[in-house]
Amino acid sequence: MTASSRPANRILVLFGASGDLAARKLFPGLLHLDRQGLMPEDYRIIGSGRHSPGSDDEFRETVADALQEHAAEDVEDQDAVDAFLQRISFVVSSADDGADLRDAVTAAEEEVGADGDRLLYLSVPPGAMKAMVGMLGETGLADGAALVVEKPFGMDVPSAQDLNAALHDVLEEEQIYRIDHFLGKEAAQNILAFRFANGLFEPVWNRDHIAYVQIDVPEDLDIAGRAAFYEETGAFRDMIVTHLMQLMALVALEPPTRLESAALHAERTKLFDAIRPLDPAQVVFGQYEGYRDEDDVADDSTRETFAALEVRIDSWRWHGVPFLLRTGKAMATSSRTITVGFRDAPLQMFPLHETGDDAAGTPPTEVVFDLSEDPTIGIDLLTKVPGPTLELARATMRLDVEEELGGAAALEAYARLLHDVMLGERLLFTRAEQIERLWEICQPVLDDPPEALPYPRGSWGPDAAQDLAGPRGWRLQDDGS
Repeated sequence: MTASSRPANRILVLFGASGDLAARKLFPGLLHLDRQGLMPEDYRIIGSGRHSPGSDDEFRETVADALQEHAAEDVEDQDAVDAFLQRISFVVSSADDGADLRDAVTAAEEEVGADGDRLLYLSVPPGAMKAMVGMLGETGLADGAALVVEKPFGMDVPSAQDLNAALHDVLEEEQIYRIDHFLGKEAAQNILAFRFANGLFEPVWNRDHIAYVQIDVPEDLDIAGRAAFYEETGAFRDMIVTHLMQLMALVALEPPTRLESAALHAERTKLFDAIRPLDPAQVVFGQYEGYRDEDDVADDSTRETFAALEVRIDSWRWHGVPFLLRTGKAMATSSRTITVGFRDAPLQMFPLHETGDDAAGTPPTEVVFDLSEDPTIGIDLLTKVPGPTLELARATMRLDVEEELGGAAALEAYARLLHDVMLGERLLFTRAEQIERLWEICQPVLDDPPEALPYPRGSWGPDAAQDLAGPRGWRLQDDGS
């Protein structure tokens, strides 16, 4: 812990505190920060929502159960957990009535001697967002606050513009933190370090040397009881417009002049401006077999649970390089993988081991980022097989980040991002103009969506999606390679 890593005293208000996100991520993340000495010296957490979960003690019991299930490493010291729970309370509020919450926040800020901006975490349904923001303005809760907003950030260009206008009626852009937990992952941030801290890679990180990029986030789980959300949103809005486009930005943006939020945002905005609006002919939608049998799904639903597409960036660095994005539910495996494929050597002279054929036409060298909780970076390349002949075989150089740097403690994505908000650090958050530009890029697909083709559970999606990747195919294939 350093003096700069411990935020100033403040109050945190979690709207939707009785929900699944709070139970799985927010309360465990805050407890972890507390155990690491990364919370303020004194703070209070006020949960809020339309319906009371009972007394404060009853709410604390609910939080304690969630911590036991989702924060196993941080609950061994029961005294520390009890002290954390005593900082938590619950106050009922709604878009129509926030007076009690305002009074509770004011009293708590006086109690802790708050000298940091109050943190407001707005995890509410999209339809309730504007009204809740209006309440924050009317009650004064938004004054000087840091507001964390959960996705979706709109559903199309007009709704994104409308939501941003509502937010800006109450808050300045610098007060708004649009959260994307993919950007909070250590492995995602390591892409920036890999590119910009190592002189070996940045000189070849361009169209002259890179043949394609694949960003692949399949999930083996189905919609898991989230039919209402999925029927409204679908895989394209839920994953492509937000998470996968943001991961693509880490791979593709130009080097910022400094590693600070303003410089990084400038490069991210320039990149999004250079992305060509999507061509619906280069987009494949799918729906897993049995989706229509899920509870609360219409018998004739056309909602996509799978999306794969090609993105083109009209910039000097990337012109002509296809960026292939794929995600879906009920697929063969769960993975978060970014593959950067390099062009073949101009002349292949060596035979391949076992086949005897020359190496021409084999997959090019690939740099592979595994963005799982145990992150690795691999470089697949051809190397000589030991022995008397000059034969080549595929081999992998792999860096296991946690094993190599085992003494360093990683923060879970939500914990990292909450800590950043308390420090006023905006490096890993997105801005209004970037969100609106992403919707502009995706609007052609929303206006003319492809048919959602059926695909079997446990597969790699519709066959048509395989064609997007060309002769190389997707790195993640039926054999899991």
